[in-house]
Amino acid sequence: MLVVEDTIGAPRQLTGQLLDTAVRYAEESHWEVLSGTWLEDEHGGSPRCSCAAPACPAPGAHPTRPDWATQASGSAVAVRHMWHKQPRSSILLPTGRTFDALDVPEVAGCLALARMERMDLPLGPVICTPGRRLVFFVLPGATAKVPDLLRRLGWPPSSLDLIVRGEGDYIPAPPTRMGNSGSVQWARQPTALNRWLPDAEELLSPLAYACGREAAAVRSR
Repeated sequence: MLVVEDTIGAPRQLTGQLLDTAVRYAEESHWEVLSGTWLEDEHGGSPRCSCAAPACPAPGAHPTRPDWATQASGSAVAVRHMWHKQPRSSILLPTGRTFDALDVPEVAGCLALARMERMDLPLGPVICTPGRRLVFFVLPGATAKVPDLLRRLGWPPSSLDLIVRGEGDYIPAPPTRMGNSGSVQWARQPTALNRWLPDAEELLSPLAYACGREAAAVRSR
């Protein structure tokens, strides 16, 4: 069973916590941070995204403007300014800068995570999303190398539900609340010990195996 860690990424959606957490990501983890959309609670109904799109694909957790990549900042002053403008904003972390991310289904991610720990592989932070995904932080550059690495391992990239998030993409960070599903949480929180991220190649074999196993299980149902 996955145990999420309730420290930096506690699931409480408090405006002060969002600001404080976003600042800590910038100051302590040295990540660039971006404020995103937020959820508007409806009386007697489901929360809706602040973008007001009726079929929003990521309610409460996407950028608010098309030039979002230029707005992200690692400056604590800039981050405070973002959340003072809108305290309920979600916390988004652009990928392809200080880290890339390997995004896999939760079942496969938990299986791979347990195997990685048994193998004593180096691990960076790991996020658990309400959409039942696990997101592993790795060194930048994963987008370019992962498809070839998967082929060498015998896995056609299109056969696996393994998404590489790199330049031009982003991930929601704890404690961002997403739709009706809950809040983003840490499966493995950022610490001084895991600041040095693994290369994607170090984690890809257990992740590919777990994703392949999950895909086979889905097909057999």
